[in-house]
Amino acid sequence: MSEVVVPLGSALAIAGGALGLAGGLMGSTLGIRSAGSAGVSVLSEDPTYFRQVIVLAALPMTQTFYGFIVLFYVLYFVVPAMKGLTFTQSTVLGWSILAIGVAVFVGELFSAWYQGVICANGISQLPKTRGAIMTNTFILAVYEEFFGILAMVFALLAIMLAQSLIPSIIS
Repeated sequence: MSEVVVPLGSALAIAGGALGLAGGLMGSTLGIRSAGSAGVSVLSEDPTYFRQVIVLAALPMTQTFYGFIVLFYVLYFVVPAMKGLTFTQSTVLGWSILAIGVAVFVGELFSAWYQGVICANGISQLPKTRGAIMTNTFILAVYEEFFGILAMVFALLAIMLAQSLIPSIIS
């Protein structure tokens, strides 16, 4: 049986990408839990708000996709390109991507979690406002969503920058 050895730099990069996905998963779980709990209360009073509750409760789910996009980029583009680097270059790049992954973890976690809090508050007000709060809640939730998008975009840009700079700095 042959042993598979993953170079340190690649392992660190994979861990960084996985952290991004983990932050999205954790944040989405917490956000949907908040919004879903509020939705159950509202639907027990008035089931006619089902469509609004489903839309608002599902919003925190998107940060999981953003974390997955970061992981996919690392696995598909970064790790294969690391094979041509020296041990030192790939290790420094791996540590850099791990640090970026921590930032993505935090960004996706809090973006989804607090988006769920915003949605939960809006859901709880649906009966009181006869559904009029839906549009305002959606807009406020999208503001929080923007931070999840920024976490992903900034991470991809930082990874690309690290990929291009580190090999030339450490040669």
